[in-house]
Amino acid sequence: MFAENGLWASCAMVLGLWAAALALDLLLGEPRRAHPLVAFGRLTTALEQRFNSGARRRLKGAIALMILVMPLLLIAAGVQRYCPSGWREVIAVLVLWSTLSWRGLVAHAWPIARALEADDLALARRRVGMIVSRKTDALDAKGVATAATESVLENGADAIFASLFWFAVAGLPGVVLHRAVNTLDAMWGYRTERFHQFGYAAARLDDLLNWLPARLTALSYVLVGHTATAWQCWRTQAAQWDSPNAGPVMAAGAGALHVALGGPALYSDGVHERPLLGQGEPASAASIDQAVALVNRSIGLWLGVMGGMALLMGWP
Repeated sequence: MFAENGLWASCAMVLGLWAAALALDLLLGEPRRAHPLVAFGRLTTALEQRFNSGARRRLKGAIALMILVMPLLLIAAGVQRYCPSGWREVIAVLVLWSTLSWRGLVAHAWPIARALEADDLALARRRVGMIVSRKTDALDAKGVATAATESVLENGADAIFASLFWFAVAGLPGVVLHRAVNTLDAMWGYRTERFHQFGYAAARLDDLLNWLPARLTALSYVLVGHTATAWQCWRTQAAQWDSPNAGPVMAAGAGALHVALGGPALYSDGVHERPLLGQGEPASAASIDQAVALVNRSIGLWLGVMGGMALLMGWP
């Protein structure tokens, strides 16, 4: 989609399409009608109910993944290769917009912080329960703020930067592949009796696709936050986290905010004793707002870097 235009034009086009999709997301939020991920989620549930039984569940999960992902990948590749110029870019912006959740991230985080500031713990618990999978009924104010801050940092990588990265690297097929696999991991990638084997392929492929975007996100948090602390926390704490990609993102993000995250969390299968991340003050309403600001500054950094690359490539 981009390479045939030369490096300067490629960088300039990526910058323009990034900016257009981010602007749509910021102004309109996620598509409210006929969101493609809603239909994909329904098909995913139906296929899982049909395939996830009996023996060889790991193989069946891989086959189900291929059935769901390959047609979307072929369609995206066909649009990128054969769609006329102009329409191709419009479709690219719309697809990228549908994979982003910048405004959604802010829209979920802001009310949690405001409820905490108003000392309305019951409301804060309900609101944070909408964005995290842990049980929130018994969380105190610190627990709510910790859960919300962690969610903002991690979803910055998953819902914004990974999509921007794969769109820049591989255009429509890249962003479609990433979003489809990430959705499958979110639905199947649980270490439960039902999904541990069936969701194995989706979880491992999602880890692979997110490996580099997660580290670029962590680097962004380092550069636009408390740099020395963020770098130290990334180096010393990331490997302790159970996720190879969430570890760097959340450790660097916690250090960048100079806030203490992690610790025990109650899930449906019991208490998870998670390592501590970051250093400094406990999480609070302020740290939620600061996490959103960190993500916003990182988006500005990515746009600036891509703009700088376009200028450098076009300088001669």
